[in-house]
Amino acid sequence: TYHTPDRIVLAGVGVDHDELVRYGEKYFVESGTSYTLNSPVNVDKSVSQYTGGVLLEEKDLSNVSLGPTPMPELAHLDPDFIPYCVLNSLMGGGGSFSAGGPGKGMYTRLYTHVLNLHHWMYSCQSANHAYADGGVFAITSSAPPYYLAEMAQVVIREFSILSTEFGDEAFNRAKKQLSSMLFMNVESKPVIFEDLARQVLAQGRRKTTEEFHQLINDVTKDDLRRIARRMLASKPSHLPSYKDIELALLDKKGALPAQKSFSLFRS
Repeated sequence: TYHTPDRIVLAGVGVDHDELVRYGEKYFVESGTSYTLNSPVNVDKSVSQYTGGVLLEEKDLSNVSLGPTPMPELAHLDPDFIPYCVLNSLMGGGGSFSAGGPGKGMYTRLYTHVLNLHHWMYSCQSANHAYADGGVFAITSSAPPYYLAEMAQVVIREFSILSTEFGDEAFNRAKKQLSSMLFMNVESKPVIFEDLARQVLAQGRRKTTEEFHQLINDVTKDDLRRIARRMLASKPSHLPSYKDIELALLDKKGALPAQKSFSLFRS
């Protein structure tokens, strides 16, 4: 990585634009800003290759089992990035204990379909990680070790119905919740400052909050079904015992294969 002026963004919030440019040219660069260059530097935009894996570290967590289930997703520059954000808002989730008081996300799918129905689930949360050349959509859950098989069954079932069941009320709530979070974040100047710099670095311009709000409103239920089918058509980044998980993903109800029972005695 070469930290040259054409790869650095000087950002400011609450300051006159022309004044910021003038001081930047005076104290930061000597040969002019990058937007005056005729031939910008070509940046390597090849897609990185990611292979899922596991890092094992021994700890005394005998009373809990964690089950991350990552699925391949899209980069933040992809046109379907906003639908994935809506899907993540729809899935939501949380934990049996909510810091700061209960009530956050209690109408999301993972709360109503998982945490409210299975008392033994400690937590179940969806996450959306998007980068310049790829991303990961994951559901992370935790439960007592003796409920590990049931936990996997529950999470796989939620994945399997992603492309089929979207109620109008839950769908509209997810879009409004995402827009609300967007507008709430830009109330803070440090967040606006970071968002401004990161967007210019990533895509060459900054999309306004109103633009993102309109993109969220334009998302349809068909968009969510389409990206869900696209995501489920690829293998998970990493899963133990993938053969059984693959069969569960192909099952309409997301059911794991029945386990054979063994007996020490002949029948």
